[in-house]
Amino acid sequence: QVQLVESGGGLVQAGGSLRLSCAASGRTFSNYAMGWFRQAPGKEREFVADLNWSGTSTYYADSVKGRFTISRDNAKNTVYLQMNSLKPEDTAVYYCNYVRRLTNMRLPLDSWGQGTQVTVSS
Repeated sequence: QVQLVESGGGLVQAGGSLRLSCAASGRTFSNYAMGWFRQAPGKEREFVADLNWSGTSTYYADSVKGRFTISRDNAKNTVYLQMNSLKPEDTAVYYCNYVRRLTNMRLPLDSWGQGTQVTVSS
């Protein structure tokens, strides 16, 4: 049974930083790409960032490029999202998932966890 447990969210002022963590289980972690997604109130869930199984290939949404960094620790079955220079428009619930990297999209493979709330005040 796949479990995805996100943590590290909180309330931060614009310009601040947060580091999110996602503990994953139920699949052989090091065999899969992992991704972060977010959903703001009243909006659809959107892709944020992902990386390949080894962490050597990363991809970011234009809205976070240069501010967010995704990384992973295969020994701990954990993926991270370092978020710097946060903006109010980054306010959302953040989710992780195993992903299939397709040409023009990232396909989440499993049901979503509970997510972690990030709120950026102006």
